[in-house]
Amino acid sequence: MTVDHAPLGDRRLSITPLEPFGIAVHAVDPGRALTDLPVEPLRALVREHRLLLLRDFAGFAEPAELSAYGERWGQLSVWPFGTVLELVQQPDPADHIFDHSHMPMHWDGMYRDHIPEFQIFQCVHAPGEGNGGETTFADTTAVLTDTDEATRALWSRATGTYHRKMEYYDGTCVSPVVTAHPVHGTPVIRYNEPTVEAGETFVNHPDLEFSGLADDSEVAELHAGLRAALYDPSHLYAHAWRTGDVVVTDNYTLLHGRNAFTSGAPRHLRRVQVLADPPLANPGLIR
Repeated sequence: MTVDHAPLGDRRLSITPLEPFGIAVHAVDPGRALTDLPVEPLRALVREHRLLLLRDFAGFAEPAELSAYGERWGQLSVWPFGTVLELVQQPDPADHIFDHSHMPMHWDGMYRDHIPEFQIFQCVHAPGEGNGGETTFADTTAVLTDTDEATRALWSRATGTYHRKMEYYDGTCVSPVVTAHPVHGTPVIRYNEPTVEAGETFVNHPDLEFSGLADDSEVAELHAGLRAALYDPSHLYAHAWRTGDVVVTDNYTLLHGRNAFTSGAPRHLRRVQVLADPPLANPGLIR
């Protein structure tokens, strides 16, 4: 199904829905500059559809070009390394973000002063067919809409306390599992799923603790229910990267992670984070 091009006012675009959520905008003339497109209607598409794929446009050759593009969307998060995170496997990673392992669901900005509204990912080099490495996104509003009342009540009693120390921060975040979207108040899920399973090697996992539940069996029920719902095909979009793809996502609503990929595969993403106007102070950050 093709979506009406009217919001962008440009017939040189092909606009199609993604499943189970999201929307794709393709350049009919491959190699067209992404900067040709006005940001305001793109921003509206992300807020409506949660995820926007921009495909077949000219890529950004250098990190500074992605950063400059991100600034068209708003103020960027600044890290010790600057604004652009290079997501590529390192030979001896000190953290799982630089490894090839599965990355559990989480939201960006958990341990930072401000929570970004948008993430912009650029695929510098795809991992290659059959090598995995899809970035996974779960629509938490859809999860809550489709969840039965008893299960939702259990989730709503739970509060997660997360601590993580890495090169760029050492912080603790406390958040109800079910909370309100900071702009329009729609219920959303803020959750970092457990990372270590039997036989799994995971570099530098966060420490997790959940309160508000009666006993360990309810904690186990919480994790099992959330995992089943977040990874249900009706709620999960797994993006298979093509070189040149740009993906913009709604960090207030989605949780995201990564499928494991073949070690040594040439998977290379770049990411910038866009703050809201005004920036959203992190309500759960504990120093």
